Parts: sequence; C-alpha cells; structure tokens
Amino acid sequence: MSVMEQLNHDMKQAMKDKSVLKLSVIRMVKATIKNEEIKLGRDLSDDEVLTILTRELKQRRDSLHEFEKAGREDLATKTRDELDIILAYMPAQLSEDEIRQIVREAVAAVGATSKKEMGKVMGAIMPKVKGKADGNLVQQIVSEELPS
Repeated sequence: MSVMEQLNHDMKQAMKDKSVLKLSVIRMVKATIKNEEIKLGRDLSDDEVLTILTRELKQRRDSLHEFEKAGREDLATKTRDELDIILAYMPAQLSEDEIRQIVREAVAAVGATSKKEMGKVMGAIMPKVKGKADGNLVQQIVSEELPS
C-alpha cells in the first residue's frame, strides 16, 4: 500500500473513530502533498511524499523545541502527538550505529580527510538515509567521524 493510500485509509478510520487530532494532522499532510502535486502538475511518488513528510516532521520538531523553550507545555504536548502521528507513515528509522556505519562507508568512498569535505560526504549519505534518519543526527555523526 502506498503512503497516500495509507493516509486515505487512516483518514477514513479517524473520521469513524472521531479522532480529531489524527484527522487534523492527516488533513494537513494531505493538503501539503496536494499543493505540491498541483505545483508539479502530476502525482507524487512515494519518495516525494516521504520528502514532504520529512519536512513536516522537521517543522514540528522545530516548533516543539521553541514551545519547550518558551514553557508552553500545552502546545508542546500537542506537537509531540502530531509528531507521533506523522512518524507512523515514515519507514523504520535507522539506529545511531547503523547511521555511523553508513557514514564511515561514505567517508571511505568519497575519500574525505577533513571537515572541509563534509558537503561531499553528506551528499553521498543523504540519498541512502532519506526518510530513515534525521538530517541533524546524520550531520552530527559526520562531524564526529571526520577529523578536524
């Protein structure tokens, strides 16, 4: 089942269950996907939908950080719930050890010898971990693995 089919199915189920938050999040995600389809003039592939879901996750993580910093626990709780709903549509996340292994392989493949070549390493890694790992975590691990 494609991601869009899963979203449609879960939206119908959320309506039946009267799950207001889940329904709201799914509708927001579907609207973002639909806007992108209109902009491109075609249906999106599952990879493109995952890219949008990743963007939505990043926005909510940023919001969560700001809400926690401002002491708005009510908004932080709602945002955490939204994150959980969106995460259900993402592929299984890679562990830190798996990411570290991919980073080491990419550093060897690219032949990077310093942090100045971080862009080349990130360019080689991101297509492999798209949707399966947080970009900030990948960047942090790359930074740790590359010598100064």
